[in-house]
Amino acid sequence: MHNASKQRGISFIGLIFFGAILAMTGVVIAQAVPTYIEYLAVEKATQRASAGQSVAEVRSIFDKATEIDAIKSVTGKDLEVTKEGDKVVVAFAYEREIHLAGPAYLTLKYAGRSK
Repeated sequence: MHNASKQRGISFIGLIFFGAILAMTGVVIAQAVPTYIEYLAVEKATQRASAGQSVAEVRSIFDKATEIDAIKSVTGKDLEVTKEGDKVVVAFAYEREIHLAGPAYLTLKYAGRSK
């Protein structure tokens, strides 16, 4: 027989605790991934919109892209459109909140600009 003091491993309570931590992390990641995918869509729409020559045209191109990609966090009105030399630069910034529990939220801040 082996002595109990020489046995190694994780106890059942430790396993439950570790599983709960993994489950909570998985839930947060599952809620954060769609916001990152939306951010990538906003970046792509910003690149398309930078082909416009006027502010109204840039916003119109961006709004059409938001309809196609189902972007809800940013609209054409939220864009900052500037000119650097002869290039149109389109910038955006927004926040998304993920409710964790009770009064706790995870705030994700996204920002970007056309190249």
